[in-house]
Amino acid sequence: MMIFWTLLLVNMLMYVAGSMIGSSYDFETATTLGVFAVILIFIVSALIPAQPTEEQ
Repeated sequence: MMIFWTLLLVNMLMYVAGSMIGSSYDFETATTLGVFAVILIFIVSALIPAQPTEEQ
């Protein structure tokens, strides 16, 4: 589900930012950046160590 929401939010961000600067929306570019964002999130989440809970 995280992949879906990341792609959706990156596409929305590209649409809004493009509208603000007056350029056209390009689905292919927005989706490519979304895929890179998903990969980056997976890498960062794998590198961050899990914190032990109070019960452990």
